[in-house]
Amino acid sequence: MNTDVLLGLQWGDEGKGKIVDFLTPKYDIIARFQGGPNAGHTLVFNDVKHVLHTIPSGIFRDNALNIIGNGVVIDPYIFKEEIDKLIAQGVTIQDKLYISSRAHLILPSHKALDEAYEIEKGVKKIGSTQKGIGPTYTDKTARCGLRVGDIITDFDAKYRELKETHLKTLAHFDYSFDIDAYEAKWMEGIKLIASLKIIDSEYFLNKELEKGKSILAEGAQGTLLDIEFGSYPFVTSSNTISAGACTGLGISPKKIEEIFGIFKAYCTRVGSGPFPTELFDQDGKNMQDFGNEFGSTTGRPRRCGWLDLAALKYAVMINGVTQLFMMKGDVLNSFETIKICTEYTYRGKTIDYLPTDAENVSPVYKEFKGWNQEVLAETFEELPIELKEYISFIEQEVGVPITIVSMGPEREKTIVK
Repeated sequence: MNTDVLLGLQWGDEGKGKIVDFLTPKYDIIARFQGGPNAGHTLVFNDVKHVLHTIPSGIFRDNALNIIGNGVVIDPYIFKEEIDKLIAQGVTIQDKLYISSRAHLILPSHKALDEAYEIEKGVKKIGSTQKGIGPTYTDKTARCGLRVGDIITDFDAKYRELKETHLKTLAHFDYSFDIDAYEAKWMEGIKLIASLKIIDSEYFLNKELEKGKSILAEGAQGTLLDIEFGSYPFVTSSNTISAGACTGLGISPKKIEEIFGIFKAYCTRVGSGPFPTELFDQDGKNMQDFGNEFGSTTGRPRRCGWLDLAALKYAVMINGVTQLFMMKGDVLNSFETIKICTEYTYRGKTIDYLPTDAENVSPVYKEFKGWNQEVLAETFEELPIELKEYISFIEQEVGVPITIVSMGPEREKTIVK
């Protein structure tokens, strides 16, 4: 059996958590392959909202095993909080959550460094979630990081050594962080992780594939935040694209089959960085209000704008997307006119691609008549004609079929084409 990959095609917050939960009954294993607690995957069912940060979004289903891959970075403090909430809700953890021994740990001092670096940047700050993600990946690249597997091999000495290195760096900043207070609960999280099943996930996953098991690789953030191909430097610290599933899980590209790309019917972005279709008018405010566009991790308001086809086509190309899932179509229910950016004006000419310096483009729009009604359809055929025309135009321009349309946060408001 092969592996399917599910990832975001914009600047994150596309609705990946809901779709992973929706698709989980079809898979044996859900494996998260990158990112950390900077992610916020939101699921709504039984009138209850759930937000996951590190744990794969298949955890609420009984049929699937959930694996945190080697490409993920884990803050034990936040991880324990997340686990405690799940247990309080009656979710079984012990037998269906495994952790890669190669996944790196976010130390309290990593979090302090992240905050200090962001403060130091002043007006040039990138909009970091300040969860310690960047400094942890920095230590990983510098080959001095602390991994989950280290918990069972002389952990205390390794922890103290890395912490002292960080404290020397922090001494150069006019900034204070109560590391000791955070550390106490962080250590409780370390004990929790040690009580779970720690595996060599690359061997485990490949053996499961040999047995005929199916895997859904779950990404975090979005393509336009990728460290290589995103709007650098306003990006995350990991590979959010489909190739990241291979390096973040230890699975060969030959074992990847479907690549599901998720996008919103419009665009949003949290933090700094270029956003060609950003709106500063009432339409943008309506998107923010109707879509409840506030970060599930930070609570920060999300910037909103019309759908950007040039950026979407770029993301489809980079990832090799085979199926598109359009999310939050319901947010556009009350718009009489809807726009899509089809091209840009750039340095005196018109282009239909996303350049490296995206801050220098201006959008060119095509207008559509909105469906301007609450959509209660249960099948694709029942959707308003205006919405079907909107979907059809996107498919024609991008060249990939839209096979799922989400018209609300609940499981049942997911229309399969």
